[in-house]
Amino acid sequence: MPANQLPLLSEVEAESQALTLSTSASELHGALCGWLAGGGADVREWPAKVLADASTATPAADGALDRLRQASAAQMGDDEFGFELLLPGAEASLSERSGALFDWCRGFLGGFGLAAGAAPNLSEESREALGDLAKFAATAPQEEGDEEDEEALTELEEFVRIAALGLHGDVVLAARRRQRLN
Repeated sequence: MPANQLPLLSEVEAESQALTLSTSASELHGALCGWLAGGGADVREWPAKVLADASTATPAADGALDRLRQASAAQMGDDEFGFELLLPGAEASLSERSGALFDWCRGFLGGFGLAAGAAPNLSEESREALGDLAKFAATAPQEEGDEEDEEALTELEEFVRIAALGLHGDVVLAARRRQRLN
């Protein structure tokens, strides 16, 4: 498996349950990505950091959660925008997929807030994107839908993906550029 390829959703769920983490795999991935986008450390004990619970067990080296961290960090720093959200596949119901996306957004907001603090230095575009993510996080999944709803969900997923990369760029990449200039 390439270093920047996410583990399967089922693998992340299984290891999360084994560690008795009380969050869905999508929400956990969102929290990790928010943590990384907010400037949080890329460390193996990331679940304790993003769940703000020091008693949370550290994932096994090269287990699904450790691979999730490694791949997510690599994808967020990828110049080719290869960043992916860990969400159920197309075979899942619209309700399951939209619920997972909104869970991902909730996780992202929590992780980002923990890492970036109360007043991160953000562009106007990133502030708006953060507000939109908060709206998505407060949204309930749609029970049924048609092809138009499927297309709308695909567009939302792409928006969330780009918003996460933009926030990462504002907080992490901009800070690295400033350090290089000094």
